Amino acid sequence: MSEPDERKAGWKQKLVREMTAYLGNVLYLFLFLGMFTMYRRLILAQHEISYLRYGISLVEALVLAKVIMIGEALHLARGLEHKPLIVPTLYKATVFCVLVGAFALVEHLVIGLLRGRDLAESFKQITDKLIYEWIAECLVAFLAFIPFFGIRELARVLGKRKMQALFFGIKQSDFQLPTTTKG
Repeated sequence: MSEPDERKAGWKQKLVREMTAYLGNVLYLFLFLGMFTMYRRLILAQHEISYLRYGISLVEALVLAKVIMIGEALHLARGLEHKPLIVPTLYKATVFCVLVGAFALVEHLVIGLLRGRDLAESFKQITDKLIYEWIAECLVAFLAFIPFFGIRELARVLGKRKMQALFFGIKQSDFQLPTTTKG
């Protein structure tokens, strides 16, 4: 294979890897955000209030998945790589929890604008009526991001092939799990 063909194949493989990672992120985030939307819908249905914002969950998942990939490309927790895995996991969960909170605020502001309210009026509604919902969304996001980033940190340390083998039984003969010896 010539050098340009190898570069082209490398570029295609990288694109496939990046898209697979992106779609995996989108799927996890959409399931999480969609379930949170479903939870809201069910709670509000008890009070006969309609709530159908699944499209917003998909848009948030698409945007957050890309932000996560950019954060990883920029080595967001670079200085924390040699710390216990809980440190970069909680750091990333916190950073992306803040992003979820910011997206939720922007979502409410945009919805207010679409309904004819100005920014000040929309922000007042957030602080008066939606603050507890916003805090709950941030807390749930934080807790959902802990396993998300925890698994990613494990994959960083163990390697993606080992993680695939552990989770999906793929090519288990390629590695051996560490064994403990009793002294």
